[in-house]
Order: sequence, then C-alpha cells, then structure tokens
Amino acid sequence: MQTRALFKMPSEFGCSSDAVAGVSDHLHLISDLANRCAQALPNRIDETVEEALAAIGDALAIDRCVAYLPTHDSSTVRALFVWDRNGRGQLKRDVDAGNALPGMLASTRTGQVVAARTVEQIPNPIDRASLRAAGTTSVAAVPLGVNGARGALIADAAEPRGWSSEDLDILRLVAAVIHQALARKRDFERLEANLDDLREQRARAAGEEAILRREFKAVQPDRTIAAESMAIRRVLDQVRQVGPTNATVLLLGETGAGKEVFAEAIHRASPRQRRQMVKVSCAAIPAALIESELFGRERGAFTGALSRQIGRFEAANGSTIFLDEIGDLPPEIQVKLLRVIQERTVERLGGNQSMKVDVRIIAATNRNLEQAVVDGTFREDLFYRLNVFPIAIPPLRERLEDIPSLVWTFIDEFSRAFGKRIDSISKDSFAALQRYDWPGNVRELRNVVEREMIIATDSTLTINTPRSMSTRRSPVNTTLVDVETEHIRAVLAACDWRIRGAGGASQRLGVKPTTLESRMARLGIVREKRG
Repeated sequence: MQTRALFKMPSEFGCSSDAVAGVSDHLHLISDLANRCAQALPNRIDETVEEALAAIGDALAIDRCVAYLPTHDSSTVRALFVWDRNGRGQLKRDVDAGNALPGMLASTRTGQVVAARTVEQIPNPIDRASLRAAGTTSVAAVPLGVNGARGALIADAAEPRGWSSEDLDILRLVAAVIHQALARKRDFERLEANLDDLREQRARAAGEEAILRREFKAVQPDRTIAAESMAIRRVLDQVRQVGPTNATVLLLGETGAGKEVFAEAIHRASPRQRRQMVKVSCAAIPAALIESELFGRERGAFTGALSRQIGRFEAANGSTIFLDEIGDLPPEIQVKLLRVIQERTVERLGGNQSMKVDVRIIAATNRNLEQAVVDGTFREDLFYRLNVFPIAIPPLRERLEDIPSLVWTFIDEFSRAFGKRIDSISKDSFAALQRYDWPGNVRELRNVVEREMIIATDSTLTINTPRSMSTRRSPVNTTLVDVETEHIRAVLAACDWRIRGAGGASQRLGVKPTTLESRMARLGIVREKRG
C-alpha cells in the first residue's frame, strides 16, 4: 500500500510569504515529523504523535504541548496527547476540555488562532482559571481536526513570552501533520471494523443451505494449517515462539492429528529453512536396521553392507531432523540417540571416528512418554533431553471450528488431482462432520473427503461421515450373510435408500442396480416404514 504524502508547504495552510521565510529554518524538522508519522505502523501512530509533540516543544522552547480532540461520539473533548517538559501543574486528561476551555475551543473550532503573552489577556474567565490551575502563564492555540471533528493544538509556557507569526505557522504545520497521521489511523480502524463485519456476514452465510467456498487462515501455502480454532491458534503461537530458535521440540498428539505438518511449520520458521528437513519414522524401520539408518554405517559393518552409507543425522547436518514415533525406538538406540543429543556427534556403525553434526531435533509421539518412563520402556534421561519445548497437538474433535477450512483444503487438493470443480458443500454435510468424533483425526477426514471427491458428479459436494468404530465391528460369531446384510443396509442408509443414479448405493457398492435389488430381495432387506 502506498503511503500518502503528509508534508505540505506552509502556503497551503494559509501562511503568508513572510511567515514562510521565518518557518524555513524549521522545515527540515517538520518534514522529518511528517515522514515519521507517514511511515509509522497503525499501532505506533499514537507513540509517533507524542514524539512529534516533544520535538516541536524543544524546537519552540515551550514547556507543554497538548492535542485536544473530541471523543469518538463527539460528546466531549479530551487531552488525547500530552507532552510536558517538567511535569508542572496537574493537567487532568479525563476532564472535558469543552467545559474547561470553552472560549479557546470555540475560537479554534471556527478556524481562529489564539495567542496570549499571559493568561490575563484571555477574555474568557473560565479559560483563565483552567490555565492557571494547569500552571500556564503564556498560551497559543491552533485548530486541529480529524475526520471532521474539531479540536485544538495548544502550546504553553510557564513564563510570559510572545508568539511570533513563525511560531504560530510552525504550530499550524505540526497540527496538519498530526491531523493526517490520526486520519490514517482512523481509516485503518474503519477498515478493520469493515473487515470484522465482512467476517460476521460470511459466518452468517455459512448457515445457508449450501455453504460456499471461503477464505481461511493458513500458514505456508503448500502444507496448510487451518487456524480457525483457539486451540490451534495457541499451538501456532508456540510454533512462532520456538521456530526461530535451535531448541529441541517434542510434539505430542494422537495418530493423524498432523504432527508432521507442525514439524514442517517449525522448520520453516527457523534459520535452517533453506535446507530440507529430514524425516524419519522410527516405527517403520526394522530394529536391525534403525541404527545404520540413523547414524550411518561403514563398509562391512554387517553382512550385506557392501558400501559406506551416511545416516539421517549426517544428511540433516545444518538442517532439522524429524523423529516421528520416537516412543518406538529400541532401548539400545535410545542410548546412542542420547549421546548424539548431548555431544552433537555421530559415529557410523562399524566405524571408530566421531563426526560433529549441527542438527535441530523435532521429535513426535502418540504415546505417553512419561508413563513409558515409569514402565521402563523409555529412558528417563532421553525424555528430559527431548522434552525441552513440548507442544500438544489437539485432536480434531477439540478443534471442530477448523473442519470447514480443512475440508476446503482437501477439496482443492483432490480437485487438481481428479480434474473436478467443487463450489459448495451441503449444510447437512458440515453439520454431520462436526458431530462426528473423528478417532482418526485429520488423516481420517482427508480420506473421507477423498472418497467423496471420487464419486462426486456435480459442483455441490455431499459428504457422508463414517460410522463409529463400535458400530463397524461385528461379533466373532457373525455369519458371512449377516456381515453382507449389515454392510448393504449401512450403504443404503448413507444414500437415504437411493439405489440408482450418481452417488446411489449401487454405485458405491460397485454392482449393477438390478444385482443389488436381487441381493436385497434374497437377504430380506427392506426399508422400514417411518411412523
């Protein structure tokens, strides 16, 4: 977004040519203040305005400079910004300046400038009393307005002094700079409010019969993390905190909760992001091979080792290694991993030389490692080495607000793979998805969406949730006929007993409609009448 120029020549504010010459010595200061206010982030504008008051106070050798502005509802005028050289007097910010300085504010509201060598020259007695109470002897005020609301920029001194036209023109310029800076802040606040309204309208639109595609919060475009729920936002806050460091991270969570995705997010937030993260599934590598996979091997280290091989830790030198399912490491490998973490050295299997490695470790597990330590299946010292910065990944059932974003993410993925376009999802589908407990977490949700994308025939997707595990299991003594009957009934129920057509039971079961109807007749499957 381009920054609007804030600095204008004095003549644009109605200054005389003589005043312009007098102000020239201070133009560099005014220009600097304008640039600082223009470049300040919206949340730093207030601080920058206060710095501007301090700078102009020093330039004009005044003792106090106050920006009075109406409140948002314009019911009162308050001292919004105050710079005071010596902290003299008691300037009460919560007092309505419209009552304390009615004469001066009435003048500035009509565009007039007020200047007095001593407060005794101020005609309004209420103004004089308020100025004396604040420790003011000499005062000058110029108009200050923001978005149509009129206030005043008031400078004062503890000793009598005159106010030259140059002084007043400089105050006008400062008031103009403050006006533009605060106007930019108000514009930003209005934009944020409009965006909030837009988000609320979008949320209300989700209650319509078809929920249309919408934007969602994410980190990293290729591996998306839906961040609608507070649970995931807290996790992302932890990711942002630990990412730039080299600290060891332990990701805890159920199977399918997305621990690898968060490990990638941590790696991308680190200085090591230029190199690829090395991933190791400790549960997928046979116990006999895991040592050579992790730490490498020399030629002839064991039968069949015909060549030297570097390990995953060497491959991750200068990068990050992700040790998934760390709880499945055999006890003898746990000892060697502990040494790598402590000494940052690896020794290849069959070798006798240690090599330094610079590796950041991210471990993950779906097990209770503390209980494993108690049971004696996981080393206590290794647990404490890994548990430097634990992050608990919540299961999908605790972040149901993320389901819409996750579903659209998977739809985008499979739309590219299958060449299908999906524009909306039925309201009932989302309601059903958020009622299901998702024992398989995000991985199970992805599989469900993939299945429905395969059989989708139009741009509105209907998603049927799987049955819970308890209803899927059949008793041991169930016959093959019973299993077939139960399966056909379940598919029919999911299709609302529609046999033919796209998405019908015959298509899902992979049989002809006539074949399905004959099997239903043979098995005695009929739809129960609704009361």
